[in-house]
Amino acid sequence: MSKTAKMVIDKDFQISRVDERIYGSFIEHLGRAVYDGLYQPGNPLSDEDGFRKDVIELVKELDVPIVRYPGGNFVSNFFWEDSVGPVSERPKRLELAWRSLEKNEVGLNEFSKWTDKVNSEMMMAVNLGTRGIADACNLLEYCNHPGGTKYSDMRIAHGVKDPHKVKVWCLGNEMDGPWQLGHKTMEEYGRLAEETAKAMKLIDPSIELVSCGSSALDMPTFPKWESTTLECTYDHVDYVSMHQYYGNRDNDSLDFLAQSDDMDEFIRTVIATCDYVKAKKRGRKNINISFDEWNVWFHSNAADDDITENHPWQVAPPMLEDIYTFEDALLVGLMLITLLKHADRVKIACLAQLVNVIAPIMTDAGGGAAWKQTIFYPFMHASKYGRGVALQPMVSTPKHDTAKHESVTDVESVAVYNEEKEELTIFAVNRTLDEDIQLTTDMRGMEGYKVLEHIVMEESDLKLVNCAGEQRVVPKNVKRSSMDGGIMTSMLNKASWNVIRLGK
Repeated sequence: MSKTAKMVIDKDFQISRVDERIYGSFIEHLGRAVYDGLYQPGNPLSDEDGFRKDVIELVKELDVPIVRYPGGNFVSNFFWEDSVGPVSERPKRLELAWRSLEKNEVGLNEFSKWTDKVNSEMMMAVNLGTRGIADACNLLEYCNHPGGTKYSDMRIAHGVKDPHKVKVWCLGNEMDGPWQLGHKTMEEYGRLAEETAKAMKLIDPSIELVSCGSSALDMPTFPKWESTTLECTYDHVDYVSMHQYYGNRDNDSLDFLAQSDDMDEFIRTVIATCDYVKAKKRGRKNINISFDEWNVWFHSNAADDDITENHPWQVAPPMLEDIYTFEDALLVGLMLITLLKHADRVKIACLAQLVNVIAPIMTDAGGGAAWKQTIFYPFMHASKYGRGVALQPMVSTPKHDTAKHESVTDVESVAVYNEEKEELTIFAVNRTLDEDIQLTTDMRGMEGYKVLEHIVMEESDLKLVNCAGEQRVVPKNVKRSSMDGGIMTSMLNKASWNVIRLGK
């Protein structure tokens, strides 16, 4: 007999309305993300601007509302002026973060044009590594001021009459990390970010600012970094950033699928730290979270090290090209559930990244067609069906221990209620590797709802991957959920991602 779990869902158990920007992504000038990824002039698959039409269609399928740009580590030595104006006059630069050659063919205005094509918005990062306040202000003036000043007129002269109206700005990137160009102590960063934020808001008071948080849960300065820097920036910023990547380095799949619990703990600690600073400041506003880098990333580490150390200064070398397994898709699903459970404070999140570089979308080197990685699907499901109000499910589930985690829930779940469409979607992962679980959901508080579909991703081989021309890991529809008198019974097979959609 299979294991059992119970859940109660009621539309009054509200976490928060989901900010659609939680389904954001990230493009950095790194590897083949830009060149050979979203931009490939001369390819018959590209449009008149050189952008890959097949990539555009896949990004639109993911429905990504905001894209962070241009980094990442890249931004800490980014000279934005090199990326605008006539392309023939733009300089090539040594790109120090990834030891590549940046040709500046795609820059700020081109990327803005691309985000329009994919129905998205740009989330801009400023260089607080090797540059500072003045350069951040100049860039903001170039992007957002209507005209009649040095940098706004420069934009107009570059053929962009209307301002970009970039709403969200990151004050640097991972400044707590010793690997970062211009790495700062927490006191140095806090003061620089505070003064930069004050100056930028004088230019455009409508912008939202993201203060750099810790680069990972295991950073030695976490969470003191947050408490120290936010004491400087609290009055001027709206978000603190979080970054986290996971990997199955020990080849222990059960423990790998427990890593979303670490993400949950990380978020809770950052919220507590933000609230501590708010209390200390006698503040009124909450600092919310921009989880603007998250994903699985570990497959390509050795190859990346070889390129940066032994084959530097290439244009768009194939870096960070993780090929994702089915179990990676399960963890991505678990991470999405974790983000939705914190929808009251996580308002922006960026799957890092979008094309070729630790990405849901890949293009074959040499101009072949674009294709979907395993992680494409849970992200697409969440983006498509996870809009509305996140509901807190009351889950009663068996638990298990792993090599590095205790009391890991067998079933992880969250629900999103879309009032306009009168739809409810339950996202659930059975993260046991060898036992199916019968889930009984009490939905008597959601009268008149019936099962529309039960989508599942499951594979007997956890290491199965997709590749160009061969989509081996794909979702399918199953008849495993049935409703009787407001009680739904669902079978969640072992190691499976489940999307159960209900409607009136």
